[in-house]
Amino acid sequence: MNITDGAKRGSKCSLVCKEGTIIMTPDGVADVVLSCSLVEEGVGMGGMGGGSLFTRTPATLVLRDVPVGPDESLETLTPFVPPSIPDPDLILFENKVSSPEIPNAGMLLHADCNDQEVMCEISRYTPRGLQESSDPAYFMVSLSVGGLDFSTSLILQTLPVEKDQATLTQNKLSLPLSQSGTLLTKVIFLVFSNINSVSAPLRGDVLLNCGFKQEETPLAPEVGLEWRLQHRGKGRKVLEMKTKLDDTEEATIVHGERKGSSVDAAQLLSEGNVSMSLTELKVADEGTYICTVSLGHFHAQQVIQLHIIQPPQVSLSEEKLVLSKNSPQTLSCHCAKYYPLDAQMEWFFLPPTETEPKLFPNQGSLSSHRQHGDGTFTLSSHVTVPPSFSPGTKITCRVSHPALDGPLYVSIVVESPQPDSYWWVLGFLVVTVLFFYQVMK
Repeated sequence: MNITDGAKRGSKCSLVCKEGTIIMTPDGVADVVLSCSLVEEGVGMGGMGGGSLFTRTPATLVLRDVPVGPDESLETLTPFVPPSIPDPDLILFENKVSSPEIPNAGMLLHADCNDQEVMCEISRYTPRGLQESSDPAYFMVSLSVGGLDFSTSLILQTLPVEKDQATLTQNKLSLPLSQSGTLLTKVIFLVFSNINSVSAPLRGDVLLNCGFKQEETPLAPEVGLEWRLQHRGKGRKVLEMKTKLDDTEEATIVHGERKGSSVDAAQLLSEGNVSMSLTELKVADEGTYICTVSLGHFHAQQVIQLHIIQPPQVSLSEEKLVLSKNSPQTLSCHCAKYYPLDAQMEWFFLPPTETEPKLFPNQGSLSSHRQHGDGTFTLSSHVTVPPSFSPGTKITCRVSHPALDGPLYVSIVVESPQPDSYWWVLGFLVVTVLFFYQVMK
């Protein structure tokens, strides 16, 4: 049985989509039903015999009362209704998002309708320093939307359920169910980011976004923050900070391992903003950044990809191109000081009698990549221009690179050949001799 079937039937809204359900209510909020996976360590799997290290079981997450923007239609729909008969085999988490509010949760309203995949994974969570128990139980929820800058990690805590003889227990999790057959939970802590990936120029600055929220009753008096960088199998700490939430900035302890890294302590205390600034970026700064926030026994993190980019400097080897009648000439296109490595170079020519450029039949040869001390690269392409090209022919080198908004073009026009200097000098001497001969007569 699909838990969303009852909500889908009778709905009048186009926001009810194939993988999730959005159920609007008249009071400016909506219930969002997400298809998730409960991820658990596989028992007896992943050994010498192979197989997955984890098992995945279908689960459903209901986010109650997600705020709806003023431009949304508040057409009254059939409210979310759990199964009429509670099923202890169903894994159905029910959560109210009002406190603390999930930042940008409204993005979930249209994700399925826009064919954007909502990725939702739920797993058991054991707070550090505490023994695993079922009263209360904790779960980590990882939410992201493909193609959108939305990512958050939630820590859910189960709520007490009044037990009687009719109380059912969820078969897989061994947790008591509410009368409607749901696992009642609340968000106690979350870490979020509004960017999944960011590109920044070499020697420029960047801000890596990360923030946290907790329930009104603080989980701990002190917050810990760590930013780490992982790249090509190696990891290093970039910045570490500890501060008391009810104290002034003077109580903040910061260890910056990378020069030019910083976090605004005032914004951490007032807004939960733990975004990190990096200045004077180098190629070595590229990689996967992990933002980990710790509050007492709890911690959660976000992952952000930083890509360093530097557009190429493009030039031709000749300022003037004059072809001789008997031999071809080599023309070079230099693509210098760029990053990352993947640059593409192509040659085109446009005869004076035509309107559309043509691809050179022979694209010539490429030099080997040369890497500079700052990590950037240089590459050259060499093409042979045949003597048959008529004057007025335009030759173009086109360069494509991720740091460019579009291809870059550099061109040169074949000029008419100058008269042979030998015959020019000989003609000048003959004219000079004849002139003086006439004068002396």
